[in-house]
Amino acid sequence: MDADPVPSPSISPTAYLFSARAVRDFGDGFVAILLPAYLTALGFSAIEVGVLATVALLGSSFLTLGAGMIGGRHDQRRLLIVAAGLMVASGVAFALVHDFAVLLLVAFVGTINPSSGTGGVFAPLEQTILSRETADRERTRMFARYSLTGALAGAVGALASASPDYLAHAGFGQVQAIRAMFVVYAALGLLGGFLYSRIPPRPPAAAAAPMAALGPSKGIVVRLAVLFSLDSFGSGFAVQSLLALWLFERFDLSLAAAGLFFFWSGLLAAFSFPVAAWLSRRIGLINTMVYTHIPANLCLIAAAVVPSLPVVLALLLIRAALSQMDVPTRTSYVMAVVTEAERPAAASFTVVPRSLTAAISPAIAGALYAASFTALPLIIAGVLKTAYDLLLLFQFRHVKPPEER
Repeated sequence: MDADPVPSPSISPTAYLFSARAVRDFGDGFVAILLPAYLTALGFSAIEVGVLATVALLGSSFLTLGAGMIGGRHDQRRLLIVAAGLMVASGVAFALVHDFAVLLLVAFVGTINPSSGTGGVFAPLEQTILSRETADRERTRMFARYSLTGALAGAVGALASASPDYLAHAGFGQVQAIRAMFVVYAALGLLGGFLYSRIPPRPPAAAAAPMAALGPSKGIVVRLAVLFSLDSFGSGFAVQSLLALWLFERFDLSLAAAGLFFFWSGLLAAFSFPVAAWLSRRIGLINTMVYTHIPANLCLIAAAVVPSLPVVLALLLIRAALSQMDVPTRTSYVMAVVTEAERPAAASFTVVPRSLTAAISPAIAGALYAASFTALPLIIAGVLKTAYDLLLLFQFRHVKPPEER
């Protein structure tokens, strides 16, 4: 007998997923900004901040790989509840621990996200459930709404990153105030776990493969994974925690000012998702991914060399309005060009290489910051991501999803 609570039949699984995504991204929104502030307040260097971000992304990639490999053989709902438990443990550990070696271990096995909003271990499981519940013609629109929900919550979370400044005025030390926010992060994990528990259980079919392996779509998934890895390697030089660190150190930005900037940045990214869904119905998924991404990359390169803070922030906001349009379109494209049975594995095998390569670059970026090459990480990010866009267009412009054929 299943002892799990019986979900209300009047609420769809996607509603619970959307709510859980909002809760999780709200937490990621403030953690990505507070993480470098917390580590520097503890006395750690820019290199150590970069190393911890690398370790966190590396651990996330292994967890995501595991979720993709077993996601086709187990109830994805149960796996999501376990992932929410890891979120609780991560928040509690960061609130209590200040030893760098222990923080590295927690970052590796937990869910602390220096890039904000990428989903990590949650991504292949949630994407599989959403794809299962959505028709082909509505898939991109569904993923746009899913991404919009997360981005809006992440933007509000970024605004909440200013809370330690306000707590400091009330007599709290900065370190204690930031630790309180990690406790909030743990509480959000509990709430997320409850929301996942309300999704109706759906054990996999008896005929499911013994391992969620790729089949007829293996070739296209491998090619996409290679290209997505190049994109993520570039993105790793400008993950949100490192971008916040760059703004702190180059322009002496306060936590409150950074929180406000990342709020508007997240808001612009959020409202770009429905625009991406609308645009993809007119020019196609691949074209939408490429033609919005390249101008965003040029803005990032320009921001690296402009000396004026207002101009830099304006360029970064323009980038935010364009750079995330490939998120729902990329996810929709991967789910569209593989068979239903391959979706958990395809989600994992395209997300995991992204996480692995993105895990390498933060440590390199931290070393470049420490060596005073502060503009170089952003320039490298823009150049690599532009190369990815051109290669994606060249290789996949003729590979159409079902709704475009």
